[in-house]
Amino acid sequence: MKAMVLNRISSFKENRTPLVMTDLPVPVPGEREILVKVTACGVCHTELDEIEGRTPPPQFPVVLGHEVVGIVEKRGSSAEKFKIGDRVGIGWIYSACGECKFCLEGQENLCENFMATGRDANGGYAEYTVIQENFAYKIPGLFSDSEAAPFLCAGAIGYRSLRLTGMKDGQNLGLTGFGASAHLVLKMARHKYPSSRIFVFARSEKERDFAKELGAVWAGDTEEASPEKLDCIIDTTPAWKPIVEALKNLRAGGRLVINAIRKENVDKDYLLKLDYPIHLWLEKEIKSVANVARQDVSEFLELAAQIPIKPEVQEYRLEEANKALAELKERKIRGAKVLRIDKPLL
Repeated sequence: MKAMVLNRISSFKENRTPLVMTDLPVPVPGEREILVKVTACGVCHTELDEIEGRTPPPQFPVVLGHEVVGIVEKRGSSAEKFKIGDRVGIGWIYSACGECKFCLEGQENLCENFMATGRDANGGYAEYTVIQENFAYKIPGLFSDSEAAPFLCAGAIGYRSLRLTGMKDGQNLGLTGFGASAHLVLKMARHKYPSSRIFVFARSEKERDFAKELGAVWAGDTEEASPEKLDCIIDTTPAWKPIVEALKNLRAGGRLVINAIRKENVDKDYLLKLDYPIHLWLEKEIKSVANVARQDVSEFLELAAQIPIKPEVQEYRLEEANKALAELKERKIRGAKVLRIDKPLL
């Protein structure tokens, strides 16, 4: 099978083509696994964190990609959850121990033995992949493969982030950064909290215009003060500056939820601008989001079909994975980027 493979850690400044097209054997599903013929795979900022070593794969070579949509082509001897021909999705959570305190409470995302698709095991930048059947999800028929792909991470992690804000209808929500996850959060929030007002902070004028197209009442630059204080803010950026700037826009008792697996070091010194009475006093809270649990993915897929949410996507061929990642690194974003593995780009 064809796969785009990562062979080593490198920075995009040093190497703009870190993934190499390679022929690999088609994987064989284990006892409770399914073999999935991949049709689409979303491109996530976490892939940049893997490539550049902020959350490095434990071994090389590795196939990245954890927003996977495809068709069940073969089942292991004891796999019975899906039929051959079913369309399924695979997210960031590849497996967890199933026995620890967190797993037993439905918080597999916090399991010490959490394994990630496309980092700890081969993912979806390939023609085929395997997954334990209980870590795959039925995709609602309403969505195309490309539309469904970003739901498996950007959507699910956005859903978890929104839930962790604890916001109520009528409260003000801020979004800092406006990529794949944030644009889905905005769509979700407008449905769940119709009386709430949504404010967006983004460096790019195009991203700000896009946010207003989707219903944001205001969109400004990262450093701008929002016209109203905000009850909660979700940060979806790889940088530190948006966190510091967001905290000044929180009202007393507000909560900042950081939706990022890692932060880059390029602007880490911006944290020195933290001023306790301005940014942290008056019982403001900061909460991080770690991974996703299976429940997040399942519940979000159901909600996305109910609303329904239609994500904005840009399609690329499998061999264009490096191009898609480079554009993501350079913040050339409108919605979500998706690799189409099953057919040429239209």
